[in-house]
Amino acid sequence: MRWWAVANFVSNAGTWMQLTVQNLLVLQITGSAAATGLSMSVQAAPGLLLGTLGGALVDRWPRKLTAAVGQVLLGVVAVLTAVLVALDQLNLPLLMVLAALTGVIATVDGPACALLGNDLVRTEDIPSAIGVGSLAHSGGRLAGAALAGVTVGVLGTAAAYVANGFTFLFVACVIPFLKPVRRQERAVPAARPKGRGGRAPRDTGGVREGLVFFARRPRLVALAGLNGISALFGRNYSLTLVVLVTGPLAGDAGTFSTVATVLAVGGIVGAVLGARLQRPGVRLVGMLTLAGALLQVLAGLSPSVAVLLVLVLPMAIAESVADTAQNTVLQTDPPAHMRGRVLGAWSSIRTVWGLAAPPTLGLLMEVLGARGALVAGGLLVASTVGTAFLARGRRTAKAAATARLTTTVVEAPLTEALVPKTAQLSSPRTELGTAV
Repeated sequence: MRWWAVANFVSNAGTWMQLTVQNLLVLQITGSAAATGLSMSVQAAPGLLLGTLGGALVDRWPRKLTAAVGQVLLGVVAVLTAVLVALDQLNLPLLMVLAALTGVIATVDGPACALLGNDLVRTEDIPSAIGVGSLAHSGGRLAGAALAGVTVGVLGTAAAYVANGFTFLFVACVIPFLKPVRRQERAVPAARPKGRGGRAPRDTGGVREGLVFFARRPRLVALAGLNGISALFGRNYSLTLVVLVTGPLAGDAGTFSTVATVLAVGGIVGAVLGARLQRPGVRLVGMLTLAGALLQVLAGLSPSVAVLLVLVLPMAIAESVADTAQNTVLQTDPPAHMRGRVLGAWSSIRTVWGLAAPPTLGLLMEVLGARGALVAGGLLVASTVGTAFLARGRRTAKAAATARLTTTVVEAPLTEALVPKTAQLSSPRTELGTAV
């Protein structure tokens, strides 16, 4: 697991370095910020269209081999891009094709690597393993963004792609030496409903089974709802806070860089705290989402950058711990043979929210301004989550009352029926005792 954590950190640093350089490269080629956003959408689109299919393939194929091949393919794409950049042969259409190809590979590689990390520890340690993965992700993001500027400034754009390619190959070389604690489970549980002839229907490992399972699992549906409401009206702090800092708070790019650094530090602290979770559930995710929304409201009302910095840290911590808890539920709640498809379906759902959130928040800021968008969005998230908690509490209380009433109704006639029989049985014994 230590080797896997190091490999994850190296890979994430390379990935964020390439993403940063890719945005700069699109700006150099086109001079258009819209084209930069389009390249990011093109890379994310395969997750929307093929996420569940990728998860189904992960459930079918050997996990270590799938993850290793995915890393090699991603490394090849990165090196190929570096060669095209070095030869000055890279244009926008070709860059879009390479971005889409990277997204397609990631639909299989992402869930394979996530589940491989869980195979390296005991079941009770999976939350800690996910927390360590979140820590590697946050640390790699910081390191990658910093290394991108240094690499491009000293060695050029192509060098950043080459470096990222080598990080993928490093991970691929580590994977064969990993020793899972338990084998990848693919057996269908015996409790599955039986079909004709008394036999359990065979799980073909297809996409449909994954989607049906996800839709019928209330915990997973609740997570999707929480993720969606927070993505649409909160969380996108890189968009909302930059407008708040450079607008009403009269800051500059350096000021927002400080805010972004505090956000990153909060993410790291949250990952460390999340690694200590034992049995996180949907309730914890909801409570952290509610707390983050209320902090967002206060952030929107911040009178100065100093106050904003004080609020940003717990906001990032709450988001990071919620993400760790959410990933733990996603990777442990489904049976082992369904986890790839569940993660694939989650990738598609998360991509929908990711594509819809920026224009939704942009429109909200156009109408209400940066402060109004943060306050209104936070209140909307808080009221939605609070209403869900109240509704769940009422359902639980009603179910408990119904259970008590049913118990009383059933026990009363039984008591009345048993008492006379007991009296009849005990009477001869009493008479016999008196005679003796």
